Amino acid sequence: MQYGFPLWLVLTHFLNILFLTLLARSGVEILSAFPKLYLSDHCPPGREFIRFSKRTFSADAAKPWSSLDEEESWSPAVALPGRKNLGLARHWHFMTIQFWILTGLAYVILLFVDAQWRRLVPTHWSIVPDAFRVIATYLSGHLAPPQRGLPYDAAQQLAYFIVVFVLAPLQVLTGAAMSPALIARFPWYPRLFGGRQAARSIHFLNLCALLAFVVVHTALVVIHGIPREWAAIVLTSYHSSHTWAVVIGTIGILFVVGVNVLATVFSLHHRRRTQNLLGKLVDPFERLLSRNFTSHQRFRAKDVSRYHRVNGYPPPDESYRALARGEFADYRLEVGGLVERPLLLTLDELRGLGWTTQITKHNCIQGWSAIAEWGGVPLAAILERCTPLPEARHLVFLAFDDKTITENEGRHGYFYGTIPLYLALKPQSILALEMNGRPLPVEHGAPARVRIETQLGFKMVKWVRSIELVGSYTDIGQGQGGWREDQQYYANAAGI
Repeated sequence: MQYGFPLWLVLTHFLNILFLTLLARSGVEILSAFPKLYLSDHCPPGREFIRFSKRTFSADAAKPWSSLDEEESWSPAVALPGRKNLGLARHWHFMTIQFWILTGLAYVILLFVDAQWRRLVPTHWSIVPDAFRVIATYLSGHLAPPQRGLPYDAAQQLAYFIVVFVLAPLQVLTGAAMSPALIARFPWYPRLFGGRQAARSIHFLNLCALLAFVVVHTALVVIHGIPREWAAIVLTSYHSSHTWAVVIGTIGILFVVGVNVLATVFSLHHRRRTQNLLGKLVDPFERLLSRNFTSHQRFRAKDVSRYHRVNGYPPPDESYRALARGEFADYRLEVGGLVERPLLLTLDELRGLGWTTQITKHNCIQGWSAIAEWGGVPLAAILERCTPLPEARHLVFLAFDDKTITENEGRHGYFYGTIPLYLALKPQSILALEMNGRPLPVEHGAPARVRIETQLGFKMVKWVRSIELVGSYTDIGQGQGGWREDQQYYANAAGI
């Protein structure tokens, strides 16, 4: 008996190929920013269980190093878009995942509406030993016949079931376990997978399993005969024209390749346009998470990481170094802009506004994490003292850090970051002055750094010089809302 496939299955099969290639390639680029996999959320240097880099770093190294030194530059032939473009890779990844999930949901719903689930869902445990016998048949150099009444043999049916109902959902669930906004709101969630880093590792290994399935699946199509197999999956029936099936199937593959090439070339040559275009689909969801999720993190003292990575090097200019030599006794935080009462505060005066401590997990956009105790003044207390004007919408944090010097990769300007006013009013949004019970170390942002626990680390500006309240950030820097957003094309919202 000959079997074909309904048109909706043909279409979702094609879309799945397209979206999976974009997801895999952008995922590889994201991995290149921190090409190491851990099982521990503390990410101790040298204790990764998989490393895709020849470079090694030690917690007790004599020469200071930054997590940015761990980043690799991978070829655009593999990564989307490649060449150290983490911000754009995240745009592609989070844009594509929305369509991949929608395609998957449509597929599963139609699977049951159209009764096609009978082809996919095993109804008896005997399929497991049957699948092993089929695999042995293939390994012996022979083709296995399909099961009675089905177009697949037992191994194929079991593999399809695992891909659709295990691997694909697990990929979505482990991806969610890396969202700082989600795991700050629901700290128990990443523990279902062994922690954020374990979820990240499972996410990668699961992708490898999906790609292995694609390789084996493609090999079986070739073994069984491309014209015949493509007649069913391209033109819905084994009785369809084999010639037209090969022609249309080849055009489909060339289209997928063309989309990937176009996405890569366009991203590398038009980075700002790529950031803005993809951001229209990604940013609203990130802002929704940021606005509605409040951090509920309550780690214990014994959870604090023994080693906490740093991202970036301290400001090298003499004015900052003079402040550091004097233990920041002459430091003054300026708060101005759209406020009723501009402020100029010493560290002691800042402490007098109110004090809070919190043990929370830092989630860097590169992929690493660490846990620390932070002590400082709530941003809400600073805002209460200066009283924002009604038209104030954003806080701008200006840093001592001149990136022209500290991150010399063709980028320039002093570091700054912005957050919307509602984020500053969250309970765990603070201006940290202490880390692990001691004055904030220089490498971690002394004398003051921002902590916004539902956001990725790049939003938590270090070495804060001043705070300005504004109605819009579009006329600051390059108008994207932060130095990383301006120079590295990151998303302004950082909840995922």
